[in-house]
Formats: sequence, C-alpha cells, structure tokens
Amino acid sequence: MKKTCVNAAEALAGKLHDGMTIMSGGFGLCGIPVTLIEAVRLSGARNLTVISNNAGVDGYGLGVLLETRQVRKMISSYVGENKLFAQQYLAGELEIEFNPQGTLAERIRAGGAGIPAFYTKTGVGTLVAEGKEYRRFGDDDYILETGLVADVALIHAWMSDHEGNLIYRKTARNFNPMMATAARTTVAEVELLVPDGSLDPDAVHTSGIFVNKIVHVMDLEKRIEQRTVRSRRMENA
Repeated sequence: MKKTCVNAAEALAGKLHDGMTIMSGGFGLCGIPVTLIEAVRLSGARNLTVISNNAGVDGYGLGVLLETRQVRKMISSYVGENKLFAQQYLAGELEIEFNPQGTLAERIRAGGAGIPAFYTKTGVGTLVAEGKEYRRFGDDDYILETGLVADVALIHAWMSDHEGNLIYRKTARNFNPMMATAARTTVAEVELLVPDGSLDPDAVHTSGIFVNKIVHVMDLEKRIEQRTVRSRRMENA
C-alpha cells in the first residue's frame, strides 16, 4: 500500500468526521503536526474530542481549531499558554478532562498496548480522583485510569522512509511515539523523506506498521513558545 501523499488533505481524506476523537502529538510547540492540524481546520469537522498534552497557543497549533470552535472537548495535561482556551472553558463552551502529565502519557501508551485500564497512585486524594474507582494495594490507595484510543493520530516526525518508519528529534519524542500506536489511523507529517532501507533499524522510534499515511512537509515555521534571553547587563558582567 502506498503511504506517501501529496498533501495533508489527501492523507486525511475520508478520515475526518464530526464527533470524532483525534490525538495530536508534540510538547508545547515542539513536534506538533501543524500541517495536519490545518487540514483538520479546513475540513470543517466539528464537535471534536482532542487528546493532546497542551492546546497550542492563540492562533497556532491546536489554537486554530479553538478559534473555529471545532473542538468540543480537550483531554490534556497543560493548557496555560492559550487565552482563548481559558475563555471558552470559563464560558462553558469547552469541556476539559485534565490529567497529570505522566498519567496522560500512560493512558495513551496503555491504549496503544491494548490495556483497557490501570491503577496509579498519582492523583489520590485530589480533584483528579473524583468519581474514579479506588483500590488498595499494600498500604496505599490507587485510582483506576482508563487507556485512551483515538480515531486518528496526527504525528510530527523528523525523518521517515516510504514505509512510515519514523525518527523524532529531541523533545518531539514526547507523546508522538505513543500516540502513533493508539489510533485506528495514524498520519505522520515528516520533515525528511528518505529512501527505503536507508534508516538504521536501531534508530527507528516508531515502526512503519503503525503508520498509515505520510506527508512530506518542508520549510515549516518552528515557533518558540517562551523565548528567554539574558540581559546585556548580565552578558557584560
């Protein structure tokens, strides 16, 4: 099966519909599938449940789907960089399911591994545990968390061959690899597309067996979420 597509719209053709669940990889603004997110925006699909560590920033990343009000629910860990997100939530226009970051990562990994649920100590005795099943192991209480799966996973990788074997760079490995395993369809946008057989198998982070479609994207804008620099006074000290 040919996995490479001309553009994001072709890669997602027939995969998007109202009310679906989408996983979107990346960490902050690092390794987020900007091109694929834009294709979701242009599709007009609405009432989406989006599983992502964060919600981008205003006007960029998943923030563009909040602007068009295509997202009904976010399952996330950190959303502090998006003012529109906060406005919609406080207005009752957006549903949020917050997770401790490690719990979110494990819920996705569990979903990809076929594990329906697991117990964790994280969140016991806090708002995170409200309404969840408790169980005692030894001297400690644990809460039950369910695995997560999605209809489509949107992934950003640094390098891929034509079979969809993916290599990520640095922080982009946060959430992208596990999400690639936890969806019925996985679509990856990649910065470098190389011939089959040219990747060192030991360097591959996501096996091509998990990837359904590939889009080669070039000259991507890579924004810095929080730019921190030293003052000239400190440099000259």
